[in-house]
Amino acid sequence: MRSEKLRIIVVDDHSVMRAGVIALLASEPTIEIVGEADDGRPALELVDRYEPDVALIDLRMPHLDGVATTTEIVARHPRTRVLILTTYDTDAEIERGVEAGAIGYLLKDTTRDQLVDAIHAAARGETVLAPRVAERLVARMRQPAQAPLTGRETDVLNAVADGLTNAEIGRRLVIAEATVKTHLLRLFAKLDVNDRTRAVVVALERGLLRRPS
Repeated sequence: MRSEKLRIIVVDDHSVMRAGVIALLASEPTIEIVGEADDGRPALELVDRYEPDVALIDLRMPHLDGVATTTEIVARHPRTRVLILTTYDTDAEIERGVEAGAIGYLLKDTTRDQLVDAIHAAARGETVLAPRVAERLVARMRQPAQAPLTGRETDVLNAVADGLTNAEIGRRLVIAEATVKTHLLRLFAKLDVNDRTRAVVVALERGLLRRPS
């Protein structure tokens, strides 16, 4: 029988950083660390063996980097959520991580409480982005004000209004979870918002969604 605790692995080629993350989470009663690795290859072996709920993965590693590792995990074990935990916040690095299928992108200045909350959110299938990362993504993808939503973006927004997670939206619309995240980021930019709740509120105000009866 699976433990009620969230099972996670920590992957970082810097042993001090890896040990620090593990130490931060060691006393958290809702989380169980089932393995650690210093590169992508041993990380994949851990995922194959334990099928953790969440994999915390550094972006830059010497042999198999975080993007390639994320791509493999998503393909082989779609129920394992990948959270990128890195020092890099450039546009290119962020987009590579998101497009590879990571459900979240955190920076290493994240506090313990924020990290714990992010792990739980990721396990529920919710997108988790550090505020600075979200701002950069929205700025990069921003389109002209009042740009119309596409049909698919409207479908995604309706699903968000129904309270569905990214994984549930993907199943409803028969699209990949990474694609759901891309649609969300684009509609956030078009609506000039930074989160799901505000997106629904603004869409209702603009008449883009039917008001609940």
